[in-house]
Amino acid sequence: MERGGWWRTIPTESLWRNLGLVGVLVVLFVIGAIIRPDLYGDSDWVVNNMLVILQQAAAIGVVTVGVTFVIIGGGIDLSVGALIALAGVWSTTLATQSYGAGGMIFAAIAVGTIAGAVNGLLIAYGRLVPFIATLAMLVAARGLAAQISGKQTQVSADQFINGIATKKVAGIPMLVVILAVAAALGWVLLNRTTFGRRTVAIGSNAEAARLAGINVRRHTLLLYALSGLCCGIAAIMLTSLATSAQAAAAELYELDAIAAAIIGGTLLSGGRGTIVGSMFGVIVFSTITNLFAIANLPTEVQNMVKGGIIVLAVLVQQIRFGSLTALFRKP
Repeated sequence: MERGGWWRTIPTESLWRNLGLVGVLVVLFVIGAIIRPDLYGDSDWVVNNMLVILQQAAAIGVVTVGVTFVIIGGGIDLSVGALIALAGVWSTTLATQSYGAGGMIFAAIAVGTIAGAVNGLLIAYGRLVPFIATLAMLVAARGLAAQISGKQTQVSADQFINGIATKKVAGIPMLVVILAVAAALGWVLLNRTTFGRRTVAIGSNAEAARLAGINVRRHTLLLYALSGLCCGIAAIMLTSLATSAQAAAAELYELDAIAAAIIGGTLLSGGRGTIVGSMFGVIVFSTITNLFAIANLPTEVQNMVKGGIIVLAVLVQQIRFGSLTALFRKP
């Protein structure tokens, strides 16, 4: 018999979870106000800081949209940071830049999507474990990016690309607008299309989905291609922010994206998750990063805190869905 519980029976579970994440953001704001009352007492600074947090979250947020789909579909993608670096380096070579902004955007998106599709081919048709396939891609993509760039930073000379990070629409940074559009499209794709329903079905039970007539292999390939597409978009966003690209860019983005999806309610074993929850997870992590910067705490401490949050989130999932408490039952 399937285990029950209040989290399984209340249809507004995702709403309560998202409200809980809003509560976390409020707590972080209060902590910031205690640490730096001089800054948080200035309303103009608070508004500007919120926009900075959203802008910092934009690129990783777009990546998280793709990663959320992959995890809901029962997979994992450890290569997203490396794919961003590869797409960014490829799009900023002198040959690519000679085609202008359109050529750079096309190159980044094409490289990301193709590399993601290679992940999907290895997993769906090569029957490799997602962890191994995407880990191999992580290493290979970083190596290829270093080879292409000669381990040097490549400067973007295109004013349109560089201006994306500074342009605003109705006072909102363009990067935040791009994130909002990506999240909205991801929500529609997951909740209002056959593709989204098939993703959930495959993540819940791949064999049952296959028997129901779903082409599981093809759909898995498309999920990883979607993740690569998001990496290509994020590569352009990061290139605009830094006006350059390098092989070492986007380090640990895979962990941030996976962690954001998990604390947003995406089940690590697949079959369950929301785009809205993942976006709240991204904002929580970006707020923590911002808070640590304001408090002048080192990156090492920030990474330890993030690691603890990931472990805690997974443990909460285990407890909620019974797999952890099952260990303590009598046979």
